[in-house]
Amino acid sequence: MSKLSANAFLAQRISSINTISAICERTGANIKEVSLAVGMDHRIGKFFLNSGPGFGGSCFKKDLLSLIYLSKFYGLNEVAEYWNQVIKTNSWHKKRISRIILQNLFGNLKSKKIAILGFVFKADTNDTRESPAIDICKDLLVEGAYLAIYDPKVNFTNVAKELNSDNQEKTFIYRGEFLKVKTIKEAITNADAIVVLTEWEEFRSIQWNKYADLMRKPSWIFDSRDVINEEDIDSKKINLWKCGYDLRV
Repeated sequence: MSKLSANAFLAQRISSINTISAICERTGANIKEVSLAVGMDHRIGKFFLNSGPGFGGSCFKKDLLSLIYLSKFYGLNEVAEYWNQVIKTNSWHKKRISRIILQNLFGNLKSKKIAILGFVFKADTNDTRESPAIDICKDLLVEGAYLAIYDPKVNFTNVAKELNSDNQEKTFIYRGEFLKVKTIKEAITNADAIVVLTEWEEFRSIQWNKYADLMRKPSWIFDSRDVINEEDIDSKKINLWKCGYDLRV
């Protein structure tokens, strides 16, 4: 019970801060400053308050579902719905990111190349279980996108398994297609957009303006992990969206 409760509380914090990130994007508040201020309250603490594409991994969703099952078993339906809302919010947030990508690419992803940077749910692992990247990639594939997926620790077999395919070369799924690539440059070349879904350290040192010259115009970066300093981006070369930030001029 302690384990289920701990993971439920952590998952709830992630869903909660991601709802705040959506408000920050509309109001102009800075999600990093909000997270810092909230975290300074000793009653709350600073951990698990970074906005991102949603929670993943093997434990959070599984343990939430176990807690929901227990609640329903004992007739605590309101409690079950409370914790189920955490899962729903996580799903909503991933779908929200997919919609933002679609809207900014003129509502049409058919045959557009999108570079996916990061596929695991957490950097410095090779764990793809319940990764937010899975649902976001599927949403983009449904819209007909061509995904060039780069992750330093994941091979094509794992990517294909998570995206429901056994093809070992490249895969057509729904209306779109995906390919696991070996380098960042290969992913970005001729891409219409870049989507950062894992906070790999190597992504923080990318010279984005240089890579922008390899992309199709108008070029977009969608940073769901706050790995990019917006001051390093030349707005004349590339458009930037960051989770939790209002970057409108």
